[in-house]
Amino acid sequence: MPAVTAVERVDTYLTLCEQRRLDEAAAHLAPGARLVFPGGVVFTDLPSMVAAAKGRYLQVGKPERRYLAGSDGSGATTVTCLGTLSGRWLDGTSFSGIRFVDVFVFDGDRIAEQHVFNDLSIAATAAATPLHLESTS
Repeated sequence: MPAVTAVERVDTYLTLCEQRRLDEAAAHLAPGARLVFPGGVVFTDLPSMVAAAKGRYLQVGKPERRYLAGSDGSGATTVTCLGTLSGRWLDGTSFSGIRFVDVFVFDGDRIAEQHVFNDLSIAATAAATPLHLESTS
């Protein structure tokens, strides 16, 4: 698959996932696709992925994205998406600027693997931990 086409497919897929248009997003996945999230958690379908996220945040998006595309050496097209996450925690407070990297591996013209790396758990811990200020007096 040409790199430009692969980038367009990934960008469309991510947008559809953000909009929770999961049936349309799933059309971009190859049969048997694996979605691998932090901690090695593997999903094989989008509804399971969304259900697992319900205990972490209310909404998440990837407003800042840039792409690198090429081949993984075996001839498969790969796309790496780098950017930041923004959204709302379970208590309704907003977050933004959280780093992420997603690596997509294609099988023909469909996404066969998505590997997700981000600082969301670090940011969640920081958001839940009150700041302790030391007195300088």
